[in-house]
This record gives sequence, structure tokens and C-alpha cells, in this order.
Amino acid sequence: QVRIEESGGGLVQPGGSLRLSCTVSQSIFNIADMGWYRQTPGNQRELVATISDGGYTNYAEFVKGRFAISRDNAKVYLQMNDLQPEDTAVYYCNAHCKGYLCYQLIGAYEYNYWGQGTQVTVSA
Repeated sequence: QVRIEESGGGLVQPGGSLRLSCTVSQSIFNIADMGWYRQTPGNQRELVATISDGGYTNYAEFVKGRFAISRDNAKVYLQMNDLQPEDTAVYYCNAHCKGYLCYQLIGAYEYNYWGQGTQVTVSA
């Protein structure tokens, strides 16, 4: 069974910082692109940042210069600085398994694993 579990959410004042962590099963972590997404009530889940298994990063425009994604040792991190009320959301960790290595591991060429989410609230 694949483990993917977020931690680190909470309440922070505007301008503050939080660091989210995601623990992932090593077997999936080794071959997956990892990402953070967020969702607010009534809205679709949106991409925040991704990092490939080779370390390439991609960010949504609204977080560039404020957030940083990293990965190491079966963990994925999202450092969030200068948080604003509009960053309030449930943040989800994603592991995107793809390709032949994915097929060898789980029997499918592509699959998305999601954590249960962690609430981030930015409020004075």
C-alpha cells in the first residue's frame, strides 16, 4: 500500500511562513513527479508547484518568488513565505507515477496518488 501523507498546515498571519511536508512511500518517490495542489470550497483543485524525479521545478504564477518546492529522502516539502489570505486552502500532496517504471511497479503506465490534505489558513 502506498503511503502519501501531508503535515505542517496551520494558522498563520499574513506575511508569515509555513513549511508543508509530505511523506511518500520510497518505491513511488523514486520514480514519480511530485507536486503540491490546493483547493478551496466550491473550486477546482489547482496546481501550486511540481518537482520532477530529476529535480526540475514548476510553479503557478501566483506563488512564484514566494513558495519553494523541494524533495529529498522520500519527502517533499513546500516552503511558503509571505503568505496572504488568498493562500488559504487545503493543500494536497501528489505523486504522479508514469512510464515503464510505473508499470513495473504497480501495473499501470500512469497513476496519481493523493494525500488527504492539510489545511492552511492565513488570517489576522
